[in-house]
Amino acid sequence: MIRHSVIFTLKHSAGSAEETAFLRDAKILATIPGVTKFEQLRQVSPKNDYAFGFSMEFADQAAYSGYDGHPDHVAFVRDRWVPEVAKFLEIDYVLV
Repeated sequence: MIRHSVIFTLKHSAGSAEETAFLRDAKILATIPGVTKFEQLRQVSPKNDYAFGFSMEFADQAAYSGYDGHPDHVAFVRDRWVPEVAKFLEIDYVLV
């Protein structure tokens, strides 16, 4: 199992229509084959200044690789993520 997580801050103002649209449109990622347990999360800790997180799981490396190269993921990153995300941190975990 691989847990893929990204924490990020958008360029948009908090509560804006653009923020809402980004989060709505990101749900396409949950429909990509191999994605399980997709979650959108709002960051609440004062220990950092990131605003959101996405978390999802994959059964194995093949499922993760399929997601990473899937046309819907590639298009979302190109058309939405790159122009709209101000900063992010990506972490991929496996169980120890």
